[in-house]
Amino acid sequence: MPAALSGEQRERLERRLLDGTDRLGLALEPAVGRRLIDYLELLARWNRAYNLTAVRDLESMVTRHLLDSLAVLPHLPACPRLLDIGSGPGIPGMILAVCRPDSEVTLVDSNLKMTRFAMAAQRELGLGNVTVRRERVEQLDPADRFDCVISRAFAALADFVRLGAPLLADGGRLYAMKGRLDRQELDALPDGFVVTARHALAVPDLDAERHLLVIDREAVA
Repeated sequence: MPAALSGEQRERLERRLLDGTDRLGLALEPAVGRRLIDYLELLARWNRAYNLTAVRDLESMVTRHLLDSLAVLPHLPACPRLLDIGSGPGIPGMILAVCRPDSEVTLVDSNLKMTRFAMAAQRELGLGNVTVRRERVEQLDPADRFDCVISRAFAALADFVRLGAPLLADGGRLYAMKGRLDRQELDALPDGFVVTARHALAVPDLDAERHLLVIDREAVA
């Protein structure tokens, strides 16, 4: 694996991250920023051997992984229990867990190399609020309920709702991170669910559309 980042490299990445969070209107504590860069450094080291992400450049990782995930924070309420479906190497769930230490965050993915990395990152970062599960979301105990269920480009919207809704606590919500919105995908939502908010996300230095959809159970008349 490549050598650890130099102090100069870390400082440059931390500046890029803090500049981006400032532009997102987020007040990120320096210690939180350092921990996020620790996560990114570990991801880059494992990526060389295990191909966890197509993004190779560390500065691009700050934008495409860290800032892309952090952009949802202004629209994400306090979530005592948060589930990230199809989390891959922990995106966005582990990144959100660093920023929300009061949330219990569960990452679920069926891919062995992804969950091996996520478990290693959880240990190295000392994230006691993170649990990693290597299984398909359909195999999760339906008695285990979450206040927030989120995914980042995990599946078609209808599939995300179908898989995530049974795991919602009373009053819980689904949060789908998407790129460009697809009208057909929106129209294919399962009966009984409705998009209650659409947030266009302006991710700093990312020249691509990003949206966060908030999905609720439809109120019964």
